[in-house]
Formats: sequence, C-alpha cells, structure tokens
Amino acid sequence: MSADDLTQLEFDQQHLWHPYTNVTQPGPTFVVKESQGVHLTLDDGCQVIDAMSSWWCMMHGHRNPRVTQAMHDQLDRLPHVMFGGLTHDPAINLGRKLLEITPDSLTRIFYCDSGSVSVEVAMKMAVQYQHAMGFEGRSQFATVRSGYHGDTWKAMSVCDPDTGMHHLFQGALSVQHFVSRPPIRLTEEWIDDPARNGLGDLRALLEANTEQIAGFILEPVVQGTGGMYFYHPEYLNQARALCDELGILLIFDEIATGFGRTGKMFATDFCSVEPDIICLGKGLTAGHISFACTMTNDRVATGIGGGNPGIFMHGPTYMANPLACVAALASLELLTEQDTYATVAAIAAQMRSQLEPARALPNVADVRVLGAIGVIEMTHRVSADQAHGLAREMGVFLRPFGNNVYTMPPFITTPDQLTQITDGMLRLAREL
Repeated sequence: MSADDLTQLEFDQQHLWHPYTNVTQPGPTFVVKESQGVHLTLDDGCQVIDAMSSWWCMMHGHRNPRVTQAMHDQLDRLPHVMFGGLTHDPAINLGRKLLEITPDSLTRIFYCDSGSVSVEVAMKMAVQYQHAMGFEGRSQFATVRSGYHGDTWKAMSVCDPDTGMHHLFQGALSVQHFVSRPPIRLTEEWIDDPARNGLGDLRALLEANTEQIAGFILEPVVQGTGGMYFYHPEYLNQARALCDELGILLIFDEIATGFGRTGKMFATDFCSVEPDIICLGKGLTAGHISFACTMTNDRVATGIGGGNPGIFMHGPTYMANPLACVAALASLELLTEQDTYATVAAIAAQMRSQLEPARALPNVADVRVLGAIGVIEMTHRVSADQAHGLAREMGVFLRPFGNNVYTMPPFITTPDQLTQITDGMLRLAREL
C-alpha cells in the first residue's frame, strides 16, 4: 500500500515518530482536529479535556483569543527577522514585561527556541563566565538527582543519571557531579542539620570539585519529570550562600514551574534568594508557539563581556521571533491582569479535597498538590498507553509517567471540569 492510500492515523503510525515511543508498538494515538479552551476535539467528534495543558504549557487554554489575535496581527506585519544587528518592538516590549515579574537582579534577557535550549544557553553562560574570570578549568556542573532539564545534549547530562538517559549514552555525555535530591519535603519542618538536610553532602561535593564546577543547576522547589517531588525552599537559600562562598553560579530551571503554576509567579518566589541565571519556557507563550528565554544578572553578563572573546557564543536562527514575542507578552499580560493566584489557589484547594480519597487505595504511595499541580504517586509504574486507552471513555486525556498519575490543568479549568479530571485520576489509580 502506498503512503497516499493510508488513512491519516495509519500514515502517522508508519512514518511519524512520537516522543518516547517505540515505533513498532506506538500505542493508542488520537487524531486531534481542533482545540478550544480546555478541550481537544478528536477526529470522531469526541471531546476530551486536556488535563496536561499540552505538556504543562497551555495555561490559558487552547486558542486563547487574546494570544491568537496578537499573533494574527503580528503575522501581517513582521513574522520573523534575524536578531543579529536588528531588533523590534515585540522583543523590547516583552523584555519590559519580563523585568516587571522576574527577580529584580535578573536584568539581562537572552531569547531562544525552547526550554531545553534555554538550559543549554544557561550552561554556556556559566562556562563562559568562569573562563572570563580566569577559571578555565570550570566547565562541569553539579546538580541533584531526580532532576530533568531537557533532551538536548548538554541539558541531558544534568538529568538524573539513573532514571534519565545517561545509561543509554554513557561515555558520550559530559561527566557531571550529582548529589542526592533535597531530602526535606515542602510540607515538612526544616531541620537545621547539614547531615540531615542534604547541605552537608552538597558542601562536600562542591568543595571537592570547586576547580571543575562552573554552576549548580536544579529545578527550584518542584522536580517535574524526575518524579513530581516538592522540596523545602530553605535548601535553595542555603545553597545560594554555599555557591557564593565557592564562586559557583546558581542556575534555576523554571521551565515547568514558572508563570503561576506553583501558586506563585515563580517557584523562586518561595525562596529568600535569587539565582544567577534562570531558564524560562513552556508557559511563556501559553503554549501557542515554541519559545523560551534565559535571564541572568549584570555580574554574569558584564563578566562575559569583559572576557575573551567578549561576545556570548550563541545565536539561534529564530531568536526573539516576533510572533513568539507577542504571544508571550499577551500571555503575561493576562497573567498579571487577572487574579491568577486566587484562581490557582482555588484549583489547588479543590484538587486536595477530591484527590484525598486516593490515599485509601492499596497501591497509592502518596498524594500531593502544589498550586495547579496534582499528583497521585503509585507504588508501581503506571502505563501511559493504558491511560490513553481510557481517554475517550473518561472524557479526559491524562498521560502518567513513572509511578505518577498527575495533572497540570489549564488555569481556565472550571470546577466541574476539574472534577472530571480528578475522577479520571482516581479511576487510573484504582485500575492501572
């Protein structure tokens, strides 16, 4: 049979490669014909709630009219132009807005293509800064286990070495330095004992490898793909002091946690300190187009500028794409004009109440909620394929990973729609 004779889904399964998928056993896949608000309309007319916010980015819902109108208007004027030697209002106006909402010390903005690329940029910044300061041996990184920072090459090297992809690419990835994840959970009392709060191990690792480590990178407060683990922000406050003592840059990866998802604008806002570099993506454009940015402080930016060659050695083709910039600005204006914190707090309260019965189920290890993140952690791995198979019946699209049945619903999700999501999660916890 020729490719022309295949149905759309048959062609997809025979020729298109989906993320984290075995091409010989692709599993249930749905053809989406339209999206609006929280709903995806499938090719048979069935509607399902996108309980994943399309991998955590579609916070204002699909086809948000304000975001799409901004993109339509920009498309008629300037869809794209190179950023080398040129600039434009969308990039400048977005920059002004970012400075309003991000930590005060982060004053330099580098636009890039995706969250994973923003991590690559951050790591290059750290290495180039250390070289400019005369520490040419500092080209490696420290991080915590159970972290995830993207699938591109350097970002992959600081993902968890056991649950990530290190074992597949051993010998090809850069060697990095791993310490146990912060042991004290967000809901627990802080223990001011380095032997019990993880900071003793961190100090030992950083002191032993100071001459090799350019930066310490981690997801603040919430580890996403590494297990939806929420840890105490005091770990970050004290890690900041330790990094300063040893001349190591502190990098926060807020790609998954930024823009209100945790109940604060950024997970950094749980802390009393600010990082040297921050990575932003996913929700930056409310999921309407791929875009990200890496922000840093004047110390790092001017340090790179004062070194050799004096220019930062990175420049994506689609850097500061005007369509992405106007989408991001419209999304951030929506976030700040609306009472986003109250909305997310209401989602959190409802999820806590409705997911609580999961604690009584025999194979449930934990139930936790932070902002618009709801997690049922199982004692066993949960099949995403099996969950997909129930999507039409439940009217909810959920994609578990590892041991976690979880949701990151769009902020526009109504109470009735959220009940449908939590009912679906409870069903998966009972049946899978």
